[in-house]
Amino acid sequence: MTRSSDHQVQPKGSEGAQSDQEQQQARKRGLYAMPPHAPQPATTDLAGMAAASGPAQPPAAPRRRTRWPADIDVIFEKDPAARNVFEVLTYQGLHAILLHRLAHRLYRAGVPFVPRLISQVGRIITGGIEIHPGAQIGRRFFIDHGAGVVIGETAEIGDNVMLYHQVTLGATGWWKHRDGRVKRHPTIGDNVTIGVGASILGPVTVGHDSKIGAMALVLENIPPHSLVVSQPARLLTPEGAQADLETQLDDERAFLLDYTI
Repeated sequence: MTRSSDHQVQPKGSEGAQSDQEQQQARKRGLYAMPPHAPQPATTDLAGMAAASGPAQPPAAPRRRTRWPADIDVIFEKDPAARNVFEVLTYQGLHAILLHRLAHRLYRAGVPFVPRLISQVGRIITGGIEIHPGAQIGRRFFIDHGAGVVIGETAEIGDNVMLYHQVTLGATGWWKHRDGRVKRHPTIGDNVTIGVGASILGPVTVGHDSKIGAMALVLENIPPHSLVVSQPARLLTPEGAQADLETQLDDERAFLLDYTI
């Protein structure tokens, strides 16, 4: 009896079973494996990332860095190239938001024509930042390298939001929203950063504390604390393959000429 009891296999403890389960989950997640202390995902967003589990925590208030108004102070917070207030006063993104705040106030007051005129003047002097007077924009809004930004009439933007150039907060087509009074443009939560060339179209919502990567196209709601990225460029011609590329172009030249105007 003693000999057989010596060879009995002892059951694993709860700690051992839990460790095995964690290892199996880590193998399934592969490159997206997270350390045991990290919060587990609740739902998946466009980029394969997820919102943190548990109740959402209110975003922390940004720390003021200067004695200047919020629209100027945020530039010192988010642009390392900002050296002094004289440089900041030349930023076209600052010009755009100051003109918009004036135009929006007149728009809300029901003043005809003038708000739209201010918007168009701002578009000319800022290098193409077009913000409709009806757009609602919160505090500490910053457009870095402002150029080619479009924000539609029914867009709603929270506090502490940053946009890079060539961002579009637009609609999905006039034929879908013939009634101009309906919600047609995105709602952006607090503390969101939107990268260069990104387009967010339609009455979708981007949750607070999210990041939208460069050139991303967003057409659906994004949960808070999400990361959305687009497909990066692929290298099609490695070093030394130039001759193969020229041969391929010769074969396709007749096809390409059909599309030459």
